[in-house]
Amino acid sequence: MAARIRKGDTVVVIAGANKGRQGEVLRVLPAENRAVVQGVAIAKRHTKPRGMGEPGGIVQKEMPVHLSNIALIDPETKKPTRVGFRVLDDGRKVRVARKSNSVIDG
Repeated sequence: MAARIRKGDTVVVIAGANKGRQGEVLRVLPAENRAVVQGVAIAKRHTKPRGMGEPGGIVQKEMPVHLSNIALIDPETKKPTRVGFRVLDDGRKVRVARKSNSVIDG
């Protein structure tokens, strides 16, 4: 199945504790139906010092968010939208924003 959310997309969280936050997709985990979004779902990890020069302490890390809880930001209207697909005249399959009917990847 084609990916509706891809690395580099700007998304908004539509459900959960981080509802309303926006960020860029850093990584998509298709096997788990999750994505890591910059500045969203931050967890604190306590780490021990490792070897030479890596200090221990509390490290903040972005955790994966389920794909059903994020929506792509429409490039035209700057609002959340669903994603569809369209085959162009030259044979390319592209993502389309449902709200404005504009092509997302061009």
